[in-house]
Amino acid sequence: MKIAILSCFYPFRGGIAQFNASLLGELGREHTARAFNFTLQYPSFLFPGKTQYAGPDDGALKVESTAVLSTVNPLSWIRTARAIRQWGADLLILRYWMPFFAPSLGYVARHCGKACKAVAIVDNAIPHERRFLDVPLTKWFLRSLSGAVTMSEEVASQAKKLRPTFPCTTLPHPLYSHFGEKMPKADAMEALGIQAGPGKECRCLLFFGLIREYKGLDILIRAFGSLDSSYCLIIAGECYGDFSPYASLIESSPARERIHLFNRFIPDGEVRLFFSAADAVVLPYRSATQSGVGAVACSFEVPLVVTDTGALRRTIGESGIGIVVDRADEESVCDGVRRLFDTPGLAEGCREKMRAEKERLSWRGFCNGLIRFCEEI
Repeated sequence: MKIAILSCFYPFRGGIAQFNASLLGELGREHTARAFNFTLQYPSFLFPGKTQYAGPDDGALKVESTAVLSTVNPLSWIRTARAIRQWGADLLILRYWMPFFAPSLGYVARHCGKACKAVAIVDNAIPHERRFLDVPLTKWFLRSLSGAVTMSEEVASQAKKLRPTFPCTTLPHPLYSHFGEKMPKADAMEALGIQAGPGKECRCLLFFGLIREYKGLDILIRAFGSLDSSYCLIIAGECYGDFSPYASLIESSPARERIHLFNRFIPDGEVRLFFSAADAVVLPYRSATQSGVGAVACSFEVPLVVTDTGALRRTIGESGIGIVVDRADEESVCDGVRRLFDTPGLAEGCREKMRAEKERLSWRGFCNGLIRFCEEI
């Protein structure tokens, strides 16, 4: 089968590009797969971070791609659809994570050729931070598809509400394997410049990834202030928005000397340092669908403490790889952290379950499920 994947690839950076590179590599084992890339993903004035592009030392997965689609230039939409038709794709896979992409991707999906099925991997049908046009744009996009794959039942439910009787399946988020092997905790902490203090064994908590309001970093900072001196907190990720409220919380925290801040984009080459240093990853999300950070934690066998939102109870709690707390508030998060560390054998039990999950959540399994679904619709 000839499979075109239209989304962001290197030199774009971030979790979506990482996912797409792994998807392309696995599909290419048994099919002819080709990456069609953006020439422009977001106009710079709309992008909340510092840069959309990977740096020379980021360690990002580099793949060959055909850069053709500008999300804001309709003439490029026509060129992209024509390029995919001329290549003779049997299947077009698109990634959809926010309604901004609906016009460009929806146009290409409608014009990729009569013999070509268009299927989207939908990360979010409705964004966490909603805007007026989100629902009509996503409805229009979904109508351009033959079917969709989601990575949580919550997103599948959103999609089916917007397009009833829509062919849709859910496949669990596969685990990343390109960040390298886990290293000794002491070596990772030394590389990050973190000292636990003389004679102290630090229980290291990690908040990782883009910092946005719905991810609840403020909740974690307040919760951390109630934990004793055996704990330290690493905050690693670029803030999309104003960081000053978080900075104020850190400065006023009674535990501020034990909070280690890396307020920047974390390149692929450094990811293993943070997860090797961590004893637990904390996701105090106010809302969520699935979590790519959770998938990275699982690949490094780092137990999780998460809030009960979206698919996190099912993917984290029911699989036994972490603790789920009932509410996104500081008391609940603090209690979850203490339970993880103070319950004998609990953290090690989570790590054992993670080793089993690593066998189940492979890229081969994800791609086999994706192809089966595409052949059936």
